[in-house]
Amino acid sequence: MNKKLIIFFCILTSMMSVFGQNDTLALTPPMGWNSWNFFEKEVSEKLLIEVADAMVKNGMKEAGYEYIIIDDYWVGGRDTHNNLFPDPKRFPNGMKYLADYIHSKGLKLGIYSDAAELTCGGVTGSYNFEEIDATTFASWGVDYLKYDYCNAPDDMETAFVRYKKMGDALKKTGRPIVKVRTFF
Repeated sequence: MNKKLIIFFCILTSMMSVFGQNDTLALTPPMGWNSWNFFEKEVSEKLLIEVADAMVKNGMKEAGYEYIIIDDYWVGGRDTHNNLFPDPKRFPNGMKYLADYIHSKGLKLGIYSDAAELTCGGVTGSYNFEEIDATTFASWGVDYLKYDYCNAPDDMETAFVRYKKMGDALKKTGRPIVKVRTFF
């Protein structure tokens, strides 16, 4: 099966997961801001706090934009218990602090990971750590997961297995987390 067809099926499955009949999350398309296009490796706690403040002040929140999504390059690594931790220089107070701040503004926090050992940017992904990472994201107060597929096998069956594994792990946490899958 060619890669374009695999991408189509993954997007279709993603939409079915996000907008499923029994799912009360994301009944309309999620709207928000993503750090990737402009900031990439420069993403930081300070920047995201400024974005949250700006979204409230400039009317984006009132217009329905509710998510602030941290894309790639936020990861500092894994600790001795295999828990992800944010880059300590760019996120000195940690993700729970950031989530609490964003929530205090009436907004929601999104985060990025990948269904492979490494993300598109080459930092630590979630493959084989889905349950640990889902639990970590939930404990931080994450509301949205952008789950990428860089550096993973091209076949559709593997993609479905990996996406389902993370989706199941997120559901198991009990925290309502919108999950959006991407496949490039």
